[in-house]
Amino acid sequence: MYTINHVENSSNQLELIEIESQDKSSYAKIHVNLGASLQELKLNNKKVMEDLHPLKYSDTYASSILFPFANRIKDGTYSFDGKQYAFKTNETGNNNALHGLVFNKTFQVVKEEKNEDFASVTLFYNEENESIGFPYTYAIHVEYILKKNALDIHIKIVNTDSKAFPFTIGWHPYFTSSNLYNSTLHFDSDKQIVFDDRCITTGVTDIENTPVFEIKDKKLDDCFILNTNQTQFNTPDYQLFISASSKENFLQIYTPPRANTIAIEPTTGVSDSFNNNIGLQTLKPKETYQLNWNVTIKD
Repeated sequence: MYTINHVENSSNQLELIEIESQDKSSYAKIHVNLGASLQELKLNNKKVMEDLHPLKYSDTYASSILFPFANRIKDGTYSFDGKQYAFKTNETGNNNALHGLVFNKTFQVVKEEKNEDFASVTLFYNEENESIGFPYTYAIHVEYILKKNALDIHIKIVNTDSKAFPFTIGWHPYFTSSNLYNSTLHFDSDKQIVFDDRCITTGVTDIENTPVFEIKDKKLDDCFILNTNQTQFNTPDYQLFISASSKENFLQIYTPPRANTIAIEPTTGVSDSFNNNIGLQTLKPKETYQLNWNVTIKD
């Protein structure tokens, strides 16, 4: 039987949730007060995600849900439906709005289920106040389903407002390898996003569609337009398959200042999507958008 453990902070408030299989071969740690982000993950006795200490969550956005926009918005400004808006900028030095609005929100647990084969936890955040730069209300459901060899994440966004709003969505997980230099990525892409020195999209360029992307000692902060919805991460210890159910599939790859760690981020848009419209979608009042991400391990 899987277990679900609630861990409270010193103020007796729920801080994180731990999910674990009976044989301890699979484990997940979810911080409810950090945007329902997944901070640790073990699948089939392989640790694939770990705490990024000494790096801070406020700098890494580790495993945060990126909504209502993934990546960046230049100067935080955009226009929609004939009106101008401006997010607060939170990327120091570049004056960009970064990674959306829910990465630091506190989610509530609304459902739990566990049995011999899996355990699931559903978390909920309801935004009832209009934000600076995003004068809309919305609700987010995030369900984590942990199995021996896989993790499923089900996302549901509901427009609770009387107005339509623009959005993209992404996930910002960091994965660990015993030797990142000798690890590789496999994905189907023949187009790469071109960035300026502020990581703002300036165009799209054609690239050679190579079967193997060697990481080596590259310093990465790159985005690719995917032809399929799956990315494979090969390490000396395991193979990981990361997939998304969305029609719009982009892959952001980033290497942080921490050894043997890489961010492999599935998104539905690119940097500055609110201005360049690449991957940008609109959610009408009372409508729902759903997206599933899956991480599956193979030895």
